[in-house]
Amino acid sequence: MDVKQRMQELSQAKYGQELSQCGDEQLYHVLLQFTQELSQSRPAPKGERKLYYFSAEFLIGKLLSNNLLALGVFDQVSQVLAECGHTLSAVEEVEPEPSLGNGGLGRLAACFLDSIAALGLPGDGVGLNYHYGLFEQKLENNKQSERPNPWIGDESWLIPTGKEFEVPFGFGPVRAKLFDIAVPGAHTGIANRLHLFDVENPAPAPEGGIDFDKHDLPARLTSFLYPDDSDEAGRLLRVYQQYFMVSAGAQLVLKELEERGFDVHTISDHVVIQINDTHPSMVIPELVRLLTQKGLTMDEAVEQVAKTCAYTNHTILAEALEKWPLTFIEKVAPQLAPIIKELDTRAKAAHSDPKVAIIQGEAGKEVVHMAHMDIHYGYSVNGVAALHTDILKSSELKPFNDIYPGKFNNKTNGVTLRRWLEVCNPKLAALLDECVGKEWRCDPNRLNKLMDFYNDTSVLDRIQAIKAENKRALADTLRREQGIEMDPESVFDIQVKRLHEYKRQQMNALYVIRKYLDIKAGKIPERPVTVIFGAKAAPAYVMAKHIIHLILCLRQLIENDPQVHPWLRVVMVENYNVSWAEKLIPACDISEQISLASKEASGTGNMKFMANGAVTLGTRDGANVEIADLVGPDNIYSFGASSNWIIELYEQKARDHKLGYQSEIYYQRPDVKPLVDFLLNPVLTQYGDADALKALWTDITGKDWFMSLLDVESYISARDRAIHDYGDKPFWARKMLVNTARCGFFSSDRTIAQYNKDIWRL
Repeated sequence: MDVKQRMQELSQAKYGQELSQCGDEQLYHVLLQFTQELSQSRPAPKGERKLYYFSAEFLIGKLLSNNLLALGVFDQVSQVLAECGHTLSAVEEVEPEPSLGNGGLGRLAACFLDSIAALGLPGDGVGLNYHYGLFEQKLENNKQSERPNPWIGDESWLIPTGKEFEVPFGFGPVRAKLFDIAVPGAHTGIANRLHLFDVENPAPAPEGGIDFDKHDLPARLTSFLYPDDSDEAGRLLRVYQQYFMVSAGAQLVLKELEERGFDVHTISDHVVIQINDTHPSMVIPELVRLLTQKGLTMDEAVEQVAKTCAYTNHTILAEALEKWPLTFIEKVAPQLAPIIKELDTRAKAAHSDPKVAIIQGEAGKEVVHMAHMDIHYGYSVNGVAALHTDILKSSELKPFNDIYPGKFNNKTNGVTLRRWLEVCNPKLAALLDECVGKEWRCDPNRLNKLMDFYNDTSVLDRIQAIKAENKRALADTLRREQGIEMDPESVFDIQVKRLHEYKRQQMNALYVIRKYLDIKAGKIPERPVTVIFGAKAAPAYVMAKHIIHLILCLRQLIENDPQVHPWLRVVMVENYNVSWAEKLIPACDISEQISLASKEASGTGNMKFMANGAVTLGTRDGANVEIADLVGPDNIYSFGASSNWIIELYEQKARDHKLGYQSEIYYQRPDVKPLVDFLLNPVLTQYGDADALKALWTDITGKDWFMSLLDVESYISARDRAIHDYGDKPFWARKMLVNTARCGFFSSDRTIAQYNKDIWRL
């Protein structure tokens, strides 16, 4: 194919002018159509079995560069643009980021779709076409505010399919319209699809914020990801959204099964449904309902569904395992309630332990445990990191593992290195090509050969030079986008992820306070450090918003202090998303992975930072454990209480109704109390809301549910040691090299190959 000729033809057809006369925005729309044509010309992979990956989120990020690489035309397009005086990076700035996800769950789903296609497997995603995302974050007056985050214009990656399905709600039927986004497979010549369902007449964005009438159904079913659930209307809306997704999705599955020529009585031979966390759990009873409508007996339908569905657990947090009042189900989808009751009756007849019941609670107050339904009526249950799976089997889901010991398995998460090295760090990718060959893109284990250059000063110097260039690029972007001045020569210490107390951004802030107090006392650090945060707090998550407020107040305090800011700076990236991640991760020196041990199921940001040569500062939690095993103790900074100890403390809390350690640490450890008390200091509160900071102080001193005070001293010590070691450039460069060399295990291609071998068998 003549890439330049086709781009010229599209430019003439769309704008009546030569390609060289187009601006960046016009070039983007030319490339959007060009990429769509190439993607849609690729066939879908064939097979006796097909996967449907159901997920509430798909955080796919900008697609232009990623798709051009997968289609094998990235270099040709870059050359054509260069001849026109443009760069692909500038053109891609025009592209809006799809607002289809928020955190690691959604980003993982996006990586998985990429790898499923790259391995040539028949597998599509199924989700919702959110119009305004979670929200667009604004940082004003040292607080977070929320606005709609629209992304769908007249031209987008969405492909109308013309397919519609009727979803039967309690208030009446709603038509679900199907849109697709193509997922081309790198080096495979095929393309799968991300199926997204939308309502016929979506509501416009609310004005001035994200508040809207939650009773406005069906127009609001696809407005926002995770609408505020602080009231009953919001919680009900989430159930409406989930049923809308799974009902339309299940109907699509059956339609395609019949189009492929297979009998619905044999669905489990030809279909796999992977339930990504509990949001799509209602696909189980909905599929039972639809199969009985097609002539299967209840026994046959239940048996087929139980051999079709598999469940991925992503959490150890009890509150994240969804439980919906049965009355909600009866209101949203009354036809589903009898089927869920039947599934519960069958489970109780087989297993007398009340802990494994699907429906629990007294009459009129029954609660449906979605994960319990997934475990009973799915043929596989997997965790997402070795430690996580062990905790599920031995603690959190032990009663289920006791009755289904062969059902539980581990599939450690991975990320697609094509995006998280090749797209976002092209100079490092080029160096890897020179050192280990280009085959690492399809065989990430080849990155281990980078260890051959452990003592090669020329390679180590180039690794450092690439990092320095990425740091300067990030500093330039933050200056341009947010007016923030940074020192690219300082240590870039970065924590970017959802704002949640278990991820412990508050502990990071306590470290900042420690350094601030040290500098004010005349203890000057060895070298300057820039502490970078990026995170959104859920709109109704008050304590998370207080933590953002603390970070922003600390930033303003330090910026206004000429004694401190040459040595310490705090940055909060506004509206953190995939596009920001692609700039932050290649520039990172120290990767903050500081969740409370036993609480982070896996993490995937830790893998992306590792691949780009950042050195992890982390607890022995989630996949940090496996990172530590791969790089060795000299190439990671581990700290904090063990997961076993933490689990024991929580069990003590369950027995004694008290954690029993906070007051001891706060009152008896002289290095800790001043850090927490600084939240009440007028030096800080002058920049913010004293009541909000007092509420955070009260929570840390009186509750501290995720135990920041337990680990803060070992955290400070490990972080200081890392910053000290950074000063030995050859020593640090070797740590960077080892981390990149050992990241191949965390390729999502490996993860998907394991899913396919052990669970899907496509």
